[in-house]
Amino acid sequence: MNWYQKLSKYFPIEEMKSKEHMELLLKDKADIYHKDEGENHVIMYVETDDFVFVDYLFVSKDARGQGLGKQLLQKLKDKNKPIILEVEPVDYQDTDTVKRNRFYKREGFTHAQSVGYRKRSLATNQINELEILYWSPTNESEHSIYEKMKHTYETIHTYKDKDLYGQSYEAVDKAVTFNQVEKDTEKTPNG
Repeated sequence: MNWYQKLSKYFPIEEMKSKEHMELLLKDKADIYHKDEGENHVIMYVETDDFVFVDYLFVSKDARGQGLGKQLLQKLKDKNKPIILEVEPVDYQDTDTVKRNRFYKREGFTHAQSVGYRKRSLATNQINELEILYWSPTNESEHSIYEKMKHTYETIHTYKDKDLYGQSYEAVDKAVTFNQVEKDTEKTPNG
């Protein structure tokens, strides 16, 4: 089974780029878009000067629980840059989403509560809402994660979308939003 078949069997259609889109990114954006694959894994990621974005991370069922996902993430963490990725929100009816979120939390990833991400699937025409998770070796602000996510959306997700799919994705400001989450402050009895 080739790398694209592995990804498309694991990820829902509304989250998948076409094979042509990914091959074009690997060719046209070879300086920043990368593929690492082995018998039991495929990872597609973007690496810029100041962050890494994990586009797809697949570990086969046969290799789960053996530390392969941890090893793949550690290779990215060793670059000493913030790492950003998109995940489905936890659905307690779907144990995969629970396990996936638990895995990323164990690996030190934080939910970017201020960053909203809604992308209309060109395959299904449905709105797909995902959560943005990030890991940072420094105290990266959520606004910085938001800016990096916008960059990824414009540079990678919507790259040549009209040519590839016959239609365009929404504008970045509609798909990626920033809503400052106010921190709860304790009130004094007088205040």
